[in-house]
Amino acid sequence: MAARLLVLLALLAVTLADDVMQFGDADFDSKVGSYDTVLVMFYAPWCGHCKRLKPEFEKAASSLKLNDPPVILAKVDCTEDGKDTCGKYGVSGYPTLKIFKGGDLSTDYNGPREANGIVKYMRSQVGPASKELTSIEVAEAFLAAPDVSVVYFGEDSKLKEAFLKAADKLRETVRFAHSVKAEVNEKYGHNNVVVLFRPKHMENKFEPASVVYEGSIDKSAIEAFVKEHFHGLVGHRTQDTATDFVNPLVVAYFNVDYVKNVKGTNYWRNRILKVAQNFKEFNFAVANKDDFQHELNEFGLDFVPGDKPVICARNAKSQKFVMKEEFSMDTFEAFLNKLKSDELEPYLKSEAVPVQDGPVTIAVGKNFDEVVTNSDKDVLIEFYAPWCGHCKKLAPTYDELGEAMKNEDVDIVKMDATANDVPSSFNVRGFPTLYWKPKGGEPVVFNGGRELDEFIKYIAREATNELKGWDRKGNAKKTEL
Repeated sequence: MAARLLVLLALLAVTLADDVMQFGDADFDSKVGSYDTVLVMFYAPWCGHCKRLKPEFEKAASSLKLNDPPVILAKVDCTEDGKDTCGKYGVSGYPTLKIFKGGDLSTDYNGPREANGIVKYMRSQVGPASKELTSIEVAEAFLAAPDVSVVYFGEDSKLKEAFLKAADKLRETVRFAHSVKAEVNEKYGHNNVVVLFRPKHMENKFEPASVVYEGSIDKSAIEAFVKEHFHGLVGHRTQDTATDFVNPLVVAYFNVDYVKNVKGTNYWRNRILKVAQNFKEFNFAVANKDDFQHELNEFGLDFVPGDKPVICARNAKSQKFVMKEEFSMDTFEAFLNKLKSDELEPYLKSEAVPVQDGPVTIAVGKNFDEVVTNSDKDVLIEFYAPWCGHCKKLAPTYDELGEAMKNEDVDIVKMDATANDVPSSFNVRGFPTLYWKPKGGEPVVFNGGRELDEFIKYIAREATNELKGWDRKGNAKKTEL
């Protein structure tokens, strides 16, 4: 039995791989020109990012070849028989993805890099933004897809015009269709309306399976309606849709799988829905715990055993909270009530508070408010990573600056941003990132030079109180004997 399963899995892998076409220098132009739309991955066999993308690319290829119209996914090996083609199209890194239409380069691909995201993005690149439902059979097939569908039913009208404009704006993430056929409109019981349909696997008894738009004849209002209702009361949060869900957000992490285990996934989702319906002040989602292990790490959870959901939340201030009790509807409801009434202790990733024995003050999550946010001095803070080469290069200069400012009304501070939570008012996207925080004021990004004299000139100019050792221009003051 096990051997048979391995054979079947191997055959499936080969089938998926076969759905991605291989192009080379000799046939690239002829093959890419024989299809309306082709997404080409330029790769190198040794490239780690290419290896990670490969299975997602293959899954997407299997779905997109059945699209109407079909979209072809192809690959070119830049190290072997595709060197000239890669050079022709300026490929300088791997993987590079480009979209070709009618044989010509259309644009670089800048969409998601997981299967569902690739499928949605590429579907949006072909055909009209809204599919015309020309018969009941076509309508049924369209609405049978495992995605949210938004449909206009009715004759030509101002509402239809606004709908089509909204469809064009949201085509990269949402499926749209329209029907002017009386039999289709009668079948679904709608006329001159826009309706959002939830996919079958997301239907539940706690919210309607479809939502009728009742707003004004306005493109922006229709867009807002679609975004508001797209994910429903408890949405399926994937890597592709993660940014759709905003704080305050409550996420249930477990073995979410709407491909292989719909029933098991909805067993837990329905319990979450039953409680969530009474807490409209929060946004809710379910997410696969393996896909979001990096997020769970941010909540101090390195491993999530068992099948039951683990609940994590962020409030409107982006503070983090973890439900410590084992999941049940009762414990979940109690957690939400405490979260709502601000009775929970936020989770804070932090190293131990250190003994301060050097010229630069060490900040960690637990003492950040004390040494930075609520400090009675001006503060220059560096957010660094231990592995960062630029941070290591800056370190001796930063220590010199700390020594220079030790008798001033200024603290020089640093924090390991990989081991401690960074407050939301400090936007750290790379290392090192430096901020100037005047006492009693808001932090601003430090964009000055990083030599010692440049640091001193900046601080001398920006300090709340004039420095004792330098004037406002950064010139050293004369010391009286």
